[in-house]
Formats: sequence, C-alpha cells, structure tokens
Amino acid sequence: MTEMKPVHAMPDSEQLAHFRKLVEKARVGMLTTLDKTQQMRSRPLHTIEVDHQGALWFVVSTASPKAGEVISHEGRVCVSYANGADHEYVSVTGHAQLVHDQALKQAFWNRMIDVWFPKGDRDPEVALLKVTPDRAEYWDGPSNTVTQLYAFAKAMATGKTDAFGENAKLAF
Repeated sequence: MTEMKPVHAMPDSEQLAHFRKLVEKARVGMLTTLDKTQQMRSRPLHTIEVDHQGALWFVVSTASPKAGEVISHEGRVCVSYANGADHEYVSVTGHAQLVHDQALKQAFWNRMIDVWFPKGDRDPEVALLKVTPDRAEYWDGPSNTVTQLYAFAKAMATGKTDAFGENAKLAF
C-alpha cells in the first residue's frame, strides 16, 4: 500500500468520492453492534445509499435485535465492506440511529426492499438505519494479477510498497 495520507478533520472531496465509490461497489456491509452481554455481533446489510457527507443508509425492522442493540449502546457501530476480487476494503466506525421519516423511506424504497419488507414503506416496523461515520479507513489494492506481481517485484527490489494500492484514514 502507498504511504498513508494523514487523517483529516473532514475527508477531502477526492477521498470522500473514493470512499463512496468503494462502498457503492461492494453494496453489502457487515454491520457490527454490541448485544446485551457486550458481545460483538455482525450481520450483512444491503446499503441503499451513501450520501454526500458519507453517511450510510440501510432499511431495517424496528423489531430486529440490531435495532434494539443500536438503541441500547448509544448507536455505536462498525460497518465493514469487502470486495475481495478487486482487493478493496472499507471499515467505518460511527453512530447509528433509527430514522422514521416517511418521505425518506419512500425516496429510498425499491423493489428489492419489498422482498424483505413485503408490507412496504408504510409498515410501522420498518425504519431507516443511518450510520454517521466518525472515522473510516479504506484499502484499495491492484485487482489484476500482473499489477499484483509488479507490486511484489517492486517491493522486493526497492522495499517500497506504493504499488500495492491506496490506503487512507478518514475522520468525519
């Protein structure tokens, strides 16, 4: 990986755009919460939106354990994404909240969500889960074998790992 960029108070527009691109490409993130015994629990969630400030949006059932865990632990969560085929990874630590805004639910709703929530966006047990990042980190490595071999050869010859891709830490 290239030398890591310093952590900024707010990601610059290029870093934020790259972060959004990686999350949108992976789409399914592993949401990690703390259960009532303080044990971490992860489960996959489909990301329906990454807004322009970097917030992640999901659709959840208010009756689900994850909704209760978000409420019980001040919204502290982690969401991780992996696109192993292209060597792209993202980790987001932040605060989640349940959002019951009907206009937003309608704006985000699509046919795929109907599979999981057949009563539609007006179901009172359906809410949006908004994860506002405190910090994030991404790794974006070379995806083709030739580039990977070049990165290894360069690292062996020079000791420099910049050809392995990009790594950045973001603070929001």
